Amino acid sequence: MENKKNKVKQVAALRYSPDKNSAPEIIGLGKGEIAQKILEKAKENHIPIYENEDLATTLNTFNIGDEVPPELYEVVAGILAFIGAIDKKYGDRK
Repeated sequence: MENKKNKVKQVAALRYSPDKNSAPEIIGLGKGEIAQKILEKAKENHIPIYENEDLATTLNTFNIGDEVPPELYEVVAGILAFIGAIDKKYGDRK
């Protein structure tokens, strides 16, 4: 069994603007210390964080600016539902 303490943290930041993109776009990627800094900035700015280690690892194989590929739509749809629920709970804070 792999020790989770030795795993390098990975993150991916997504943006979805249905009027501009056909799929969510990767706007940030990071591993290790950079991943930690991205998470800290997200928390400071009250950006919802959805944890899915496998998805973060997969998305880190792509590039910033890439759209999420169709084979990941189902997983990403779950994230969009999560964020939609948060928006509904706390209201639109633009």
